[in-house]
Amino acid sequence: MNETQRQSLLGAIAISSGAAGFGNITPQQRSDAFTNLEQFKSYPGRVAACVEMIGCSSLQIAGGAGNAPSDVTVPGKLYALGVIQEFLKVGYNSLNESDRGQLRSSIVLAARQLAMPVNGSSIKMNDSTRILAVKIAALLADLALREFPQRWQTFVSDLFSPVSNGGIWCEAGADAGGNTTGVKISLECLKLITEDCTDSDYNARISTTRRNDILLGMNEMSKLMLPPLFELLSKQYGDVNNAKSTLLAMNQYLASNGRTVVQMAPDERAEYQQQIDRRDAAGGIVANVLGTLENFCQSMPLDWMFKIENGVDFIAALLHLLKEDVADIQGLSIACLHMLSMRKLDQNQWFRLISSLPPALFEASNAAAQRANERGIEPNSIDMLVEQLKFHRSLSKMGSTLVTAHLAHITTDKDISSGSGAKFDAVSSYLRLLSEMMSHPSGVICGSQINTWVGLLRDPAIVRTNVLSPHLGRVLTAYMNHIVKIRWEDVWEQEHPYSALIDASWDDDEEYNDWLGNLRSKTSQLFRSIGNTEPEIAATAIHSKICTLLNAHCNGEPRDRLNPENNELTMKSTACLQLEGAAQPLDNILNGLPSWSIDDGNYDEKRNRIRSIVRPLLSEVANMIVSWNPNDIWLKFRRTTLLEALKHYWKHEPSTLPTGVDSLLLYLSAKDNPPRERLSEDVVGLRKKCGISLVAVSKIVPNLLVPWLSQLSDRAKTLLTSGGLSPINEMHLYEFLSCVATAVENPVDRSNFVADVLANSIRSIECPDVQNSIQSTEGLLSFMGISQAATNPRCVTDPEFVKKVTRDFISLFSSFNQLLSVGKRCHEAAKKRPNGGLPLQNLSPVIDANNMAQNFPDEGPVSIIDLAINDPFVPLWPRLLPTLLQVLDVTLRVWHPEFQATLLRNNIQRYALAISDDEAYLATKQESSVGGVFGKGGTAGSIVSGTDRRDINLTPKWSGWFNELRNNCFQLLGLLCSSRVIYAPELSSLFPRLVSILTSQEHLRSMEHRHFNQCLKQFIEMLMLSCPVTLYQSHLTPILGPIFEHLQFRFQYSWGPILGTGGLSVNSTNPLFSGNCAEAANQLANQLASGGAESWLISYYARGGLFVGDLDSVTGEAMVEKTRVELTRTFSDMIQTVLALKGGWALVLANKAKEEQAVRKNDPTKLFSVPKSQVNATSGPTNADGTKRTLLQVHLDARKMLRIDKLCHFLLLENEQIAGYLVLTLIQCLQYPDAYTCRRCTRIVHRVLETVAWADRYTEILGYRLFSVAVKAIITELKWMVGIEWDMINIIRDIYGRLVLGQYFLPGGQGLGLQQNRDPSNPMHFEQTKVVNKPLQGGGILQTPSDFPRRILMEIGMSQGDIVTLEQNLVEKRSAKEQKETFRDLLRVAAEKTKGQNGLLERAGEEESLLHQYTRKPEVTALPEKLVTYTMVKKKEEKNAGSDPSDGPWHGNLF
Repeated sequence: MNETQRQSLLGAIAISSGAAGFGNITPQQRSDAFTNLEQFKSYPGRVAACVEMIGCSSLQIAGGAGNAPSDVTVPGKLYALGVIQEFLKVGYNSLNESDRGQLRSSIVLAARQLAMPVNGSSIKMNDSTRILAVKIAALLADLALREFPQRWQTFVSDLFSPVSNGGIWCEAGADAGGNTTGVKISLECLKLITEDCTDSDYNARISTTRRNDILLGMNEMSKLMLPPLFELLSKQYGDVNNAKSTLLAMNQYLASNGRTVVQMAPDERAEYQQQIDRRDAAGGIVANVLGTLENFCQSMPLDWMFKIENGVDFIAALLHLLKEDVADIQGLSIACLHMLSMRKLDQNQWFRLISSLPPALFEASNAAAQRANERGIEPNSIDMLVEQLKFHRSLSKMGSTLVTAHLAHITTDKDISSGSGAKFDAVSSYLRLLSEMMSHPSGVICGSQINTWVGLLRDPAIVRTNVLSPHLGRVLTAYMNHIVKIRWEDVWEQEHPYSALIDASWDDDEEYNDWLGNLRSKTSQLFRSIGNTEPEIAATAIHSKICTLLNAHCNGEPRDRLNPENNELTMKSTACLQLEGAAQPLDNILNGLPSWSIDDGNYDEKRNRIRSIVRPLLSEVANMIVSWNPNDIWLKFRRTTLLEALKHYWKHEPSTLPTGVDSLLLYLSAKDNPPRERLSEDVVGLRKKCGISLVAVSKIVPNLLVPWLSQLSDRAKTLLTSGGLSPINEMHLYEFLSCVATAVENPVDRSNFVADVLANSIRSIECPDVQNSIQSTEGLLSFMGISQAATNPRCVTDPEFVKKVTRDFISLFSSFNQLLSVGKRCHEAAKKRPNGGLPLQNLSPVIDANNMAQNFPDEGPVSIIDLAINDPFVPLWPRLLPTLLQVLDVTLRVWHPEFQATLLRNNIQRYALAISDDEAYLATKQESSVGGVFGKGGTAGSIVSGTDRRDINLTPKWSGWFNELRNNCFQLLGLLCSSRVIYAPELSSLFPRLVSILTSQEHLRSMEHRHFNQCLKQFIEMLMLSCPVTLYQSHLTPILGPIFEHLQFRFQYSWGPILGTGGLSVNSTNPLFSGNCAEAANQLANQLASGGAESWLISYYARGGLFVGDLDSVTGEAMVEKTRVELTRTFSDMIQTVLALKGGWALVLANKAKEEQAVRKNDPTKLFSVPKSQVNATSGPTNADGTKRTLLQVHLDARKMLRIDKLCHFLLLENEQIAGYLVLTLIQCLQYPDAYTCRRCTRIVHRVLETVAWADRYTEILGYRLFSVAVKAIITELKWMVGIEWDMINIIRDIYGRLVLGQYFLPGGQGLGLQQNRDPSNPMHFEQTKVVNKPLQGGGILQTPSDFPRRILMEIGMSQGDIVTLEQNLVEKRSAKEQKETFRDLLRVAAEKTKGQNGLLERAGEEESLLHQYTRKPEVTALPEKLVTYTMVKKKEEKNAGSDPSDGPWHGNLF
């Protein structure tokens, strides 16, 4: 590049950077300058030109203001360095050794020029120098990544030698500032190299070999790097202290003369500022060193930090620096220690830290107090707490991590276990430090430690020692204080005593609320654990808390934040907030207390002593809560939560139980003071909470309430006849009574009582008005006020009419809801009985859970009389079911095309078919700040514009009513199945009616996706899981056949527009809105008149059947997407559940595998093991999920095991309609762009292959249709498939192995391909597997190899020779990894041919695609030179020295 070109380049740099003297630049000149700079980047001689530029001490260009030369040194060198850095990525590997050396030398020379000490240089580094230094450091790091250590063996000496010796390091004893520029370059360079080589993401930028070579080289050269770093750290920290001492002396001198800093003379001020600059500059160097050390602490060998050699001790330095606040040195020191705490420290290293930290922090605390005194403020003042919050927060986090990551060092040490010795004292002192830190006023400090204390309390080995006991009192008190909610208005208004500290701890109230919710969820376990571990400490703490609160706030003192209408407390009153914070610890502590600390049993002396302390304390707490009688509604609410918490105490000591329950029943009818015509939200909330509390208490202690059952029943009747209870209050009351009733021993009395409790509900649904209204769809529409809106639109807002219709509907719905709630409670209680709900009086003591041929007496039709022995709700079904079926039938008819065509035309009636505001809200991104449906950002009033269900208007209520009614019907049918009443002989006459309703083609086709979703989830799944094996043909076949056939049809047209099939565009997925629904209704009417509505159904499924009213288009489209994916996800989850791939049946298989492992390894302890994430708190055998395993569980598992085996066979091999449509639907689901559905369907497909691969009639559907879908999914590299490609390739492997190669696999397509031999009598066939009829053990294969998969491979471009080679490889290499990688390499070739053929769905890029995972080459590749270090040579010599001399090198010990 000649001088003219050089000046042109510098001119372009000057213009683009806005250099001085180039102010009046036209846009064209600026554009030309940018163009020239971009073109230069492709100039062949650019590297040499840039090397020349960075080697110049200055870059000047003529043509500035007055034609004076302008300096462009900094922008010129930055541009040159940038060009070189880009060249390193693309062209560096093509350079020869000489060019690489010259380039490297030029960069080092540029760094040395910048690091050269300048006489009179400023203490502060100017911005230009700093920017250049950072750029040069990045370039040096890039070069080192490519050259060090094999080719750049002088790298360390180039960095750490002083400038006078040819390096870039500062001279010994140099002060901070301009003389330490080279230091900053070196530190930044080391930092970048460490990050790139130890990045946890391990991206593809640097090859693994290269990364390892660099790290080995750095470790080899650590003895040359670490001493200069430590020396620099010591020197600069000394300068910081000297400058601070000088400043202190100056301040004292001024004070002695009665002057301040403001009154200094000019020369004094200059000297004062110089000391400040010197302090800050030296502190900046220390901070830079610590920043590099932080990376070392994170990833480099621990000996770098922990080894003490020649006075170099980084750990001691880091601990000492904890007291220095200049340039956040103490924070950076904590960061280094935090990185070390997350490493796997050995016991000596860990004990060194925990024994050294307390005294170091004591010194740091004294230093902070001294600084505060020097400033004339209190050490513990708010200002100091705010100033040190970041340090304290980091310290708490680091301190807790140091314990959490090394619990094994506590559990395995004998001194700690014995409770004495130096190590025990060190751990105890360290835990005392952590617990004392939690007294900090900011909750974020103790929030950082919650996981640590929970982890300590979960470890039984630690709990058995005495190391925790002295500290748990402080821990418990701290968390009980901090879970009390802060009133954020006090922070805004600066009324809170710690407003400034709280404001510094959290950005806003939303962040605080999220933090508080997280803390409360974690402290629940903490409180339970402390209660279980140290009942005396827990009882004392909660007793003190409750007594203090009730004494201070029993009457609402200080009675602030009052409601101006009635002068009562509000939710934000101080008393309410404080009492609210006590309910959670009380509940969890009482729940965690061991029974021996409260009951009347006879235990050892220690337990009896603890019980003598705990029982009186808890008795006083219970009596105080029960006897407390507040007047304010919100205090009653808080008392209710405290009463509910006592349920765990009442299990063992029920003396106050009747009074407590009586109080809850009294509050159930609470009223406003003064009375109001309509109850306030506060009273409604209190009543609702009382109902929930009653149910909660009755579920824990139902047997203790049985003696008062008649009184409770009378009290309930009084409340119900009073007419003042809301439907939800009535439901809670029914649930409460039913829970108590389940504890009655006599089955007949139990059933009679439940029937008596629900008599009103049964009478309500049997009354003539209800029965007449549900005889037809028109009657139901009239019952809900919809028909009347056609002739009298104003009636929907008429108060009297609205009140009547609402009352009538609530009567019907509440009756069903009460029946459902009580039925569920009775069914849950039945499963907890000694026989597990099985209709058998006695269970045999021995059972073979693995015997599939055994018969169970209850595995078939069981009469209602026998079922009622366990479930008192069962006798009500003959009266309930006819009405239930009729309601479901007429409700589903509302969505028939003829009714839709009528209703959608009417401006008011159409909203009966709409979604509800609540459903629209669930389709949006929900944030806590929105405040729910009725919040500021909620969706209330978005369906029926301007009105919602709370208004006196029927229109927005209809959609919610239909949802509730339909959902209730399906849930009741699910309960009918799970309680096995549907199979009872007494209901056999009603079963055809049930089948006709659920399989009616009109009903099935007219249901929206959301309706069908409820049917699958709440009924069909329950039906398949609960059906006895002997009744599959009679009860499953008539329902599942039509259901699965319709599902295949519905899925096809629901996803068609998304896949670009079916003839509909993507726009067809838009829902119906108020603006276009009338037009759609007219089209539907015309199609009905012409004899069919097939085309309407296709568009109906495309939009999920949704009519969204006045909802905005964005939320409407989100709603359609939500309903579409939810339907396929529900289907896949349902099939997974019934095929034992998830849920309770999957646990049965896991238990079986656990038992087989124990037998195979001859290790009975396996039966007692629990998951690693769980502490075994039970004795005896356990389930695979860690729960206790009982004889009852064995009986239940045996029946489930039988159903698992038979149901899979039934679904896939016994009925062509069910099996065919089920498998076709599963194949379809693999194509739908929803990763959730696809991943789960891959697991189901494996089970299908294990079950039916041997059957010839499945060969075409599996070998051609399924195989082609799986292959297409891989070679088209769809973006939504990223992350599940291996699952799909495993399907390809499973199909090819079973249908072509005669290989079968472990369940789920796992493990080695097990090759079957050829049949000796027919070499063209394979021998069948021994487990062909046992899909759970691997299943079978197709004996006659199929050519269908081979045809698919040939269709994607493979030759016959390629297929032969493929099959040879698959037979020779049968491990799962090798076979899947073989298919991946094969399909990559086919994928290359399909590029550019994308459809509607986006294709994954090469950086995302699994097929190209190993084709991506790293930017920094491995060097051809093999790395040989001095350490390697020494190790080899030591190894050879101990071997036979005859095996050594020929030269012996010559060298």
